[in-house]
Amino acid sequence: MQLSADDRRFLDLAVEQARIGWAEGGIPIGAALVHDGEVLAVGRNRRVQLGSVIRHGETDCLENAGRLPARVYRESVLYTTLSPCYMCAGTATLYEIPRIVIGENRSFQESEAWLRSNGKELVIADDADCIALMDRMMSERPELWAEDIGVEASDLEPRS
Repeated sequence: MQLSADDRRFLDLAVEQARIGWAEGGIPIGAALVHDGEVLAVGRNRRVQLGSVIRHGETDCLENAGRLPARVYRESVLYTTLSPCYMCAGTATLYEIPRIVIGENRSFQESEAWLRSNGKELVIADDADCIALMDRMMSERPELWAEDIGVEASDLEPRS
């Protein structure tokens, strides 16, 4: 899908976070939270870096945003390089974030139907940079990816 100039700019912030996470030895997934054209926070998957069970890109971003009034979340957009897992989708739903721009969903799309059933607008960018990051992840660090999504590495489907 062709993104607006603003969506492109904000998704690029998420991609930058994903690249930082990869360079740190982590999982290349990044996110940005934007309200009325203002970036409130960015984040990246830091499970490896922090030894955390819950610091996915989206949850790290929301944690970095800190406490905000409920109306701010309800008027914000969450940008993420990868389709959210159920934990991140649940967090976005809890705070009623109405729109999620997703860089790629070829690698993972488990929560998309659930998000839509909860009234979320999903924009799938099918972004080449996001796809390349996940392709590299799956070829170079598949065991980390398996851990991140809660499966055994042997259960992963080969990447085509």
